[in-house]
Amino acid sequence: MKYILQKLVLFVLTLWAAVTLNFVLPRLMPGSPTDAALAKLSQNGPVTDATKKAIEAQLGVPTGNLWDQYVSYLHQVITLDFGTSYTFYPQPVGDLVSKALPYTLILVGLVTILAFVLGTLIGVASAWKRGTWLDSLPTLSGSFMSTFPYFWTALLLLFFLGYVLHWFPTTGAYSATSTPGLSGAFLGDALQHAVLPAVTILVTSLGGWIIGMRNAMINTLGDDYVTFAEANGLRGRTVAIRYAARNAILPNLTGFGLALGGVVGGSVLVEQVFGYPGIGYLLFNAVIGQDYPLMQALFLMITVSVLIANFIVDVLYGVLDPRTRR
Repeated sequence: MKYILQKLVLFVLTLWAAVTLNFVLPRLMPGSPTDAALAKLSQNGPVTDATKKAIEAQLGVPTGNLWDQYVSYLHQVITLDFGTSYTFYPQPVGDLVSKALPYTLILVGLVTILAFVLGTLIGVASAWKRGTWLDSLPTLSGSFMSTFPYFWTALLLLFFLGYVLHWFPTTGAYSATSTPGLSGAFLGDALQHAVLPAVTILVTSLGGWIIGMRNAMINTLGDDYVTFAEANGLRGRTVAIRYAARNAILPNLTGFGLALGGVVGGSVLVEQVFGYPGIGYLLFNAVIGQDYPLMQALFLMITVSVLIANFIVDVLYGVLDPRTRR
């Protein structure tokens, strides 16, 4: 309990620092949404101060000194009310996030979990059967796949499987003729649109999990307690899973916590390439449009999700490795 309380205090302090940094960063960016709107209006003639004030009032641009803005921002964080989006005016930020979040959680979340589970299992098998084809094939293919960037793999799949072969849709989360719902037709259409983004994330991330688990597993197999377990006549499967893999998975578990925390942020490049309306796509448009309310809400969601994931990983570390509780 003392160990968990220490991690909880650290979590609260880190959360406060992240919330404050989330307030400061957008205000350090050059320009503002008002400047972008005025630049468009100035193409038709001079813009008066009254027009500028009217645009600021319409967009809800923060006013007053930084302390007043910070206090107002903290109130928004507590009440989860981030105002109206500048980029998608007049839609509230909460509505935009609630619409985009399910797409990202289902796509990136499930693929991240699948890649971690498959990569870990393949890495364990590869290390246990090192020197055989079960070792060389996953290692070589994993190294090859991990060298391709997200956006490059996405563009290749988009071009060949989308534009050339016409096997899968090239943009969006569902067809324009589909009505969102729980019907079989819509779910099938949404699944077809999610194939290319999901394959992109799976292909580019699977190799890292395989290689990381394999290397950690090989180091663990040389420890004395593993040799002792083998000398006692335990089955190879028991030694590999219950003894070696349990300790070897700890570094991978840290990476999985970070990856799982980053799920909420989506995969910005992949979602942008495929026009997939998730959190990553929303974040890209918010940054381009200097949309303070939307950026703050998204950055805060991403930060909190990473912190929560790390907190869970710390607790799991204490369960899997009692030495961390000392």
